[in-house]
Amino acid sequence: MKTNILYGKSNVEIELPNRSVLIEPTDIDALNDETTAVRNALMHPIGTKPLKNMVTEKQTVAIVISDITRPTPNHILVPMLLEALSHVPLENFVIINGTGTHRDQTHEELVQMLGEDIVKNVRIVHNHCNDKATLRKVGHSKYGCDVYLNKDYVDADFKIVTGFIEPHFFAGFSGGPKGIMPGIAGIETIMTFHNAKMIGDIRSTWGNMNDNPVQDMTREINAMCKPDFMLNVTLNKDKGITEVFAGELYEAHDKGCAYTKAHAMFKCDNRFDVVIASNSGYPLDQNLYQTVKGMSAAHKVVKEGGSIIMLSECSDGYPNHGNYAEILKMADSPQALVDMISEPNFAMLDQWQVQKQAVIQTFADVYLYSKLTDKQATDAMLHPVHHINDTLKALETKYGTEMTIGVMPLGPLTIPYVES
Repeated sequence: MKTNILYGKSNVEIELPNRSVLIEPTDIDALNDETTAVRNALMHPIGTKPLKNMVTEKQTVAIVISDITRPTPNHILVPMLLEALSHVPLENFVIINGTGTHRDQTHEELVQMLGEDIVKNVRIVHNHCNDKATLRKVGHSKYGCDVYLNKDYVDADFKIVTGFIEPHFFAGFSGGPKGIMPGIAGIETIMTFHNAKMIGDIRSTWGNMNDNPVQDMTREINAMCKPDFMLNVTLNKDKGITEVFAGELYEAHDKGCAYTKAHAMFKCDNRFDVVIASNSGYPLDQNLYQTVKGMSAAHKVVKEGGSIIMLSECSDGYPNHGNYAEILKMADSPQALVDMISEPNFAMLDQWQVQKQAVIQTFADVYLYSKLTDKQATDAMLHPVHHINDTLKALETKYGTEMTIGVMPLGPLTIPYVES
């Protein structure tokens, strides 16, 4: 059988044995009129008054958006918010790019994300997690750190968080409160949020919201300086909007997560010798750091001692922020990385992503089809792939001609599982 795997801004077609199992979320068509759907959601939100009735013309408004590593349709959501609040002067708005620990966006990237008119006429700031002058303390977390958030957000009279909801490999689901924490948080807060104990907790995993410490911490911190309004969407494989969730932060996000879970879960009868997965294509597969999400999804259904083949373009390389690449070079095996990061005194930016990756690599071999050089791949203890079918043929010598294959064309948009 032939199937298309999302890769960069297009896809890669591969031919597989007919016995291979496609692991995909329920295919949902995009809404016929996405703009009208968002407009209606702002007029009839969940748990709040219509947005236009919540803000006076003299108030200042902060709108928090996802950065360019997320496919959030900011170019639709932000104009609709400005339309609903058209009685508020543009100079009263600030758009905060929720970069977390990521790099700033270029002017050209902001235009791509928001449109030229908004970039020209509305003030935009990037979150700088290491710059205390741009942050403000809002409390102390029960998880053991002071809580700092972007001061433009904290000081605004009315606060809006936007985003999109998808399965998340340690927060359960993205969107909602994650736009604030870690999107616009300070580095001390982010490091606690991603420490080895939090990330290593078995409850910090795909689709779990009830007793997940990572989700609990993000909600705790949101409550210290809560958004007054949330606007989130769900997307299909073509990045089209399938549903809109707007209104009170927790109630609207919970409904969005329930909707996503109902469509994203995929039950597998058994684990597979080989799992082939994308990283959902662009923009999520821009770098190797983000590719760990796809690895983590495949990890859910690969056999111990099996192999994962990741298709992720990595056009931005490792990437060029944080210590991800540096940490990878600090030990000579995945297990040694896990042990090092688990040491109580170890604390480095991006350790959480290396920890997740290394845990997967202690369980299964990971192969990578990408634009990285062979050296970049092997430095990350990955096996570079040049021709996917050649790699599959080579793996047959390890697992036999009847090796089982699971295929995740949409990568982490799916939550695969095997019942114990």
